[in-house]
Amino acid sequence: MGLVLLILGTVSIIRKIKLRRAKRLKQKFFVQNRGQLLQQLMSLRADIAERMIIPLEELEKATNNFDLARVLGGGGHGMINHRNVVRLFGCCLETQVPLLVYEFISNDIGRSLQWKDRLRIAKEIAKAVAYLHSSISIPIIHRDIKSSNVLLDDALTAKVSDFGASKYIPIDQIGLATTAVQGTIGYLDPMYYRTGWLTEKSDVYSFGVILVELLTKKTPNSYRSPGGVGLVMQFNTLLEEGNLAQILDPQVVDEGGSEVKEVAALAALCTKSRGDERPTMRQVEVALEAFEAPKEHVTSYYTVADQYHGNIGSHYMLTKRSTKVEEASRQYSLEEEFLLSARYPR
Repeated sequence: MGLVLLILGTVSIIRKIKLRRAKRLKQKFFVQNRGQLLQQLMSLRADIAERMIIPLEELEKATNNFDLARVLGGGGHGMINHRNVVRLFGCCLETQVPLLVYEFISNDIGRSLQWKDRLRIAKEIAKAVAYLHSSISIPIIHRDIKSSNVLLDDALTAKVSDFGASKYIPIDQIGLATTAVQGTIGYLDPMYYRTGWLTEKSDVYSFGVILVELLTKKTPNSYRSPGGVGLVMQFNTLLEEGNLAQILDPQVVDEGGSEVKEVAALAALCTKSRGDERPTMRQVEVALEAFEAPKEHVTSYYTVADQYHGNIGSHYMLTKRSTKVEEASRQYSLEEEFLLSARYPR
């Protein structure tokens, strides 16, 4: 009996020592991660939520002590206040590496969607990216815009996520020279890939690829035409030839009407090989908004196009054939280079 009590007493003491040590470690990391500074900011600013600092114990409970079976994915972080960007709820500063807590979004845009939802989702993505480029104090280039980084909530509202590759662009500069090209093959801007020069037009190209996905229900990493051509080039070639229906999702053909060709022309413009030939995300946003406007206001869409390249629906018809072939050849070689890079990393 005495031995049992001794064992129980020893176990209890060891447990208390471990709890005390864990508490001290949490306090150490909290101070190390500037938790006290955040507490001061929260007391001074009413716009910072009271629940922004989340205890480690609460996260351990919510994740079953960080069970790997509950891991959904990984990515970078950002603090952007926009309804179409995944919301940051708070942070935990009681660990060696601070933890950020985001809202849970369960769906992605790979699911089957009605045309009106695809068009609205495209507009919401454009709004979020345009906001990053032009509506915050220091412009941000996302650098990894792709369909898997666009999540849908239960109301099918688009939320842009994963800012792990994003870069700030100084307000007195139009671009940034990067030492390492980052992004996802199939969505990566060819000019950025070749030169390492990052501008907002790199995100425009990636957004154009998403438009192509929404129109075709095909992904750039899995699609190859019978002739071995990638999705973007095949899409643009068929658009120029007037055979777009060959690659469109049948549901888009049935539901989209005349809007489909206009959105397709916008996608082609966004995916031009040269960055200076692409529109800005703000222009793209305005163009997509025009599709939802009453018909008497649709001319605003063409106004945007006229300010940039003229009527984008006829832009390809007015281009000389030799220019088309030259650009198609450049784009094909880039797509081949992308695929080789995926197989044989630098």
